[in-house]
Amino acid sequence: MRLFLDANVIFSAALGGESFTQLWSMRTAGLATFCTSPQCVDEARRNLTLKKPHALARLESLFLDIELVDPAPAALPWAEGKLPEDDAWVVAAAVGCGADVLLTGNTRHFGWMMTRDDLPLRVRTVRVWLEGLTR
Repeated sequence: MRLFLDANVIFSAALGGESFTQLWSMRTAGLATFCTSPQCVDEARRNLTLKKPHALARLESLFLDIELVDPAPAALPWAEGKLPEDDAWVVAAAVGCGADVLLTGNTRHFGWMMTRDDLPLRVRTVRVWLEGLTR
């Protein structure tokens, strides 16, 4: 399973927690691969520097497990006007790299996508995605 990690997921993973430990153990077991865009990396690094600089060392070690993909050249037509511009490229990058799932904590902007299974990929929070695996 190919998982695209939004900046807020990378940020949260650097802080740690049970869900992120479980997520990374799936990667270690070969059940998932992680990818993200350079923009998500920059955003996660910038936000950690401002809010939680103590987690920067852990952030850098996480990047060893995450494949960087090319940024999307343009937003997807079906998402235009439904997402802010700075979030539309996240979806486009996830679709463009062949991700099965976009993991994000941004329910405000991506919430309308989280219950749909008719899109080119599923959009879920980490917790909801992990809970779905155990059902």
